[in-house]
Amino acid sequence: MILQKSVQEIIETAKIEDVVSDFVSLKRRGVNMIGNCPFHNEKTPSFTVSPQKNIYKCFGCGEAGNPVSFVMEHEGFSYPEALRYLAKKYGIQLEETGNREEHQRERQLMDSLFIVNEFAREYYHDQLFGTDMGKSIGLSYFKERGFREEIIKKFELGYAPQKGDSFTLHAVQKNYNVSLLQKVGLSNRYGKDFFRGRVMFPIRNLSGKVIGFGGRILDSRKKTAKYLNTPETEIYNKSKVLFGIHFAKKAIRQQDDCILVEGYTDVISLHQSGIENVVASSGTSLTQGQIQLVKRYTKNMTILYDGDAAGVKAALRGLDLVLEQGLNVQVVLLPEKEDPDSYIKKVGITAFKEYLSKEAQDFILFKTNLILKETKNNPVKKAELIKDIVGSIARIPDPIKRSVYIRECSGLMDMNETVLINETNKIVHGLVTKSVLKSAPQPDRPPPMMEEGFPPEFYDPSMGQGTQMPVNPTQKKPTPAKNDEFQEKDIIRILIEHGEEDLDDDQTVAECVLTDMQELIEDFENKLYYKFIKTYHTAFALNNKPLTNSQLSNHEDPEIQKLTVDMLSSPYGYSHNWVDRYEKPLESRENLKVYFKKDMLSSINRFKLKKIIAMCEKNQARLKGIPPNNFEEMMRILKVQQKLTQLRDKLAELLNTVVLK
Repeated sequence: MILQKSVQEIIETAKIEDVVSDFVSLKRRGVNMIGNCPFHNEKTPSFTVSPQKNIYKCFGCGEAGNPVSFVMEHEGFSYPEALRYLAKKYGIQLEETGNREEHQRERQLMDSLFIVNEFAREYYHDQLFGTDMGKSIGLSYFKERGFREEIIKKFELGYAPQKGDSFTLHAVQKNYNVSLLQKVGLSNRYGKDFFRGRVMFPIRNLSGKVIGFGGRILDSRKKTAKYLNTPETEIYNKSKVLFGIHFAKKAIRQQDDCILVEGYTDVISLHQSGIENVVASSGTSLTQGQIQLVKRYTKNMTILYDGDAAGVKAALRGLDLVLEQGLNVQVVLLPEKEDPDSYIKKVGITAFKEYLSKEAQDFILFKTNLILKETKNNPVKKAELIKDIVGSIARIPDPIKRSVYIRECSGLMDMNETVLINETNKIVHGLVTKSVLKSAPQPDRPPPMMEEGFPPEFYDPSMGQGTQMPVNPTQKKPTPAKNDEFQEKDIIRILIEHGEEDLDDDQTVAECVLTDMQELIEDFENKLYYKFIKTYHTAFALNNKPLTNSQLSNHEDPEIQKLTVDMLSSPYGYSHNWVDRYEKPLESRENLKVYFKKDMLSSINRFKLKKIIAMCEKNQARLKGIPPNNFEEMMRILKVQQKLTQLRDKLAELLNTVVLK
């Protein structure tokens, strides 16, 4: 675990403009900087960086945060990985807790594995361009495929010599440990190379580090696998990797769509033609880990299939998992005997893009039409088709989408919509029941109603005629926003924007707010605002000083962090005319503290007024419920009501507000 001392040093050192500028072209606009958002596709810049506040905010898609969260979101890093990235960028020595020696050994091992893979990547690449065998076999193969030299160098493709121990001997001569070569799957236990006589495709993780390789055999006479991948290692897990994701992630965000193809060459060929939002599953069925990778950047997926109907049918069976994860899936079937690589070379980039746009079909409807062709005049096969399609529809979490698909499919299959609805509900019921049984509840608490992958939308009592889906009795209906929420938000705004400001009476704004409202903190009804003010109050009580904007925007709680950044960000700025035309720079207002104080007192008093009005209403209701013969209790409540009314009227007078009751 990274020590807080090191975390604080990183937070204090990292400059948001430096970090963002590594990935986004920024232009100065007043005190801020602006550029095109890296998290969504836009033509007019709405991504704002504030060097003064050390935060960023996109007013188009809502993404916001600090230097650490930017690196996490943009590069797909975990929190510790982002800290290490920034520490390396700024030359900060990290201090970590735990078993120091053990942790250091583990870290060194992981670093060593990446270093060995990088050495191998460089070796294979040099073999491709620097040896006669590499040029005549490997490079000629890539050029026959139509790959230009710049794309070969971009993906750093390579060639593994045919001789059985060429790489291993070279690595040992360079003082690389044989056991490390075996750990990353580059050498076997007999000291022989794992990859021999193959063209090499380095496989990278999200951050661009080489974690493994794919190798294609070039001699068709050999009875061996056409493609060979690095075996599972400590840094390479095939089910959690998509080939090309490092190069594609920015384009996927911008296009809001991920194109999925089968092989390495398809990815490279499309990249060469300018279509960069493309990845490959390397011939395997999509796994949950791979789907989660895509979901980081988009909820839309377009899958390109070769024009082999039998192969497509087999592949479609594995896509229910994608639907279950809530992705919108489209399918494009290429002409017969074509794959993405061959077809784009045949028709060119413009015609290829037009074909994708024209032929893209929704997955469910594509699957229905494809199988319908085989079920004509065969009621048994048609029944199997219905079960297959309904099974896929039942996996979709959104009930509205499910109902739309059922309506469309009932028309295509010439089936009564009610029958399909009831059948879908049965399957969903079975999926949910299976989830409950699988969860193994503890005796002292009720069983969970759903498992991850079956969100609340599954529980839809209105779907179907005569059939109800299971309703979760513990699920609360969303409550509308309270009237007090605006006042609560305004108190939080004052603490964030002006908490550190000094007042005339040697108090900070934060101290004044927290002291005046100490007894009212528990009355906050919005959960997020209540969490914020409790956190702020606790920190203030411990340190006797306000939390800084930096502490809040880098808070360990992501909800507090985001709330702070949102409060500090505004799409609006002061007009330059204040200086240029009126010669009145806003920073030089003489009575600035008066404005802070008025703003603060107004917010506090409005919050108090709302609470007192609510108390008056509760007390009045209590008064109506007292029996006429209980005179003593009636008088007691009337006295309380009188005091509340006096306090209410006094606050209303201060706020210049009329309260009629």
